[in-house]
Amino acid sequence: MSNRKYLTIALAKGRLAHRSMELFEKIGIFVEEMKDPHSRKLIFTNEEYGLRFFLAKGPDVPTYVEYGAADIGIVGKDTILEEQRKLLEVLDLGFGRCRMCVCGPESAKELLRTQAQIRVATKYPNIAGDYFYNTKNHTVEIIKLNGSIELAPIVGLAEVIVDIVETGSTLRENGLTVLEEVCPLSARVVVNQVSMRMENERIMDLLNRLGEVIRQG
Repeated sequence: MSNRKYLTIALAKGRLAHRSMELFEKIGIFVEEMKDPHSRKLIFTNEEYGLRFFLAKGPDVPTYVEYGAADIGIVGKDTILEEQRKLLEVLDLGFGRCRMCVCGPESAKELLRTQAQIRVATKYPNIAGDYFYNTKNHTVEIIKLNGSIELAPIVGLAEVIVDIVETGSTLRENGLTVLEEVCPLSARVVVNQVSMRMENERIMDLLNRLGEVIRQG
């Protein structure tokens, strides 16, 4: 390593971080300390490759990357779209696949078709707003919620919701269904714009190696 600068990588905590480290291990990058559930360390390093990793809440990862506190970030596409940060999205890692959808009772289909004035509950107001206002040209009232989004149509707070759908079982259990798909989602790699210029060779080498593992399945 000597005087070589670390490349800093921010990982979204939880399943995404776990899957990301499995991917790094496939290209020979190991950080054993990250596997210790009792560790209180915030920064983890791999000296061989000059890499520094830290865990952050998903919505914070694009912020760290935009401001250069991290050169690279791994986070869900939903977070990238919602946070609207200035960064480069460079690689689809192919895991964490799900969909952002408009959901509600079957009866709400007609309201969407006729573009009636409705309320939309969501954790993702930017994604919902972009979809309804710009893609559908449908004027709606967007209500920001932080949890149990499925409750909103049931108790009459909103006609429909915009939320992540994996299996759809929670929707079915609550009498709701997918009405429209907004976009597909998965884990993505994002890069700081300045870092991409200053550390292009190292970053591209890392991306190419990750990309090769993904292609091999």
